[in-house]
This record gives sequence, C-alpha cells and structure tokens, in this order.
Amino acid sequence: MEAQGIKSELKDLIEREDDVDVLMANKTLLLKTNLDPEIVERMSSRALKAEKDIIDRRVMTREELEEKLNARLGI
Repeated sequence: MEAQGIKSELKDLIEREDDVDVLMANKTLLLKTNLDPEIVERMSSRALKAEKDIIDRRVMTREELEEKLNARLGI
C-alpha cells in the first residue's frame, strides 16, 4: 500500500475513533522522531490490520485464546 493510501485510511480510522487512549498511543507513535521510518510504517500497517480484524470480527475471547494457547503448550 502506498503512503497516500495509508494516510487516507489512518485519517478515516482516527475520525471514527473515540477512545482517547488509542488516539494518544497513535499520537505518541507518530511523534517519535527517533524511530526508523520503516519501523513506523510497519507498526502503522499492523495497527491498521488489527483495526480491520476487529471490524471484521476476526477476534477471539480471552477464554478462546487461553484454550488455544494451552492446547499448543500441551497443558
């Protein structure tokens, strides 16, 4: 995805977001000038994917996650 597309998507997500903590976390991330631009790009991309997963209901409950983790660990 090109920078302009990501910026547009971020603007849309920010406009819909009401959680102050989420907004502050994104602000802090974007203000970090010492971060490598590639890292910022990857983190922003992952955040957008996570938001889309939530919107599309591709999430697990805590219980489902614990059950899956326990099965993987053989507990």
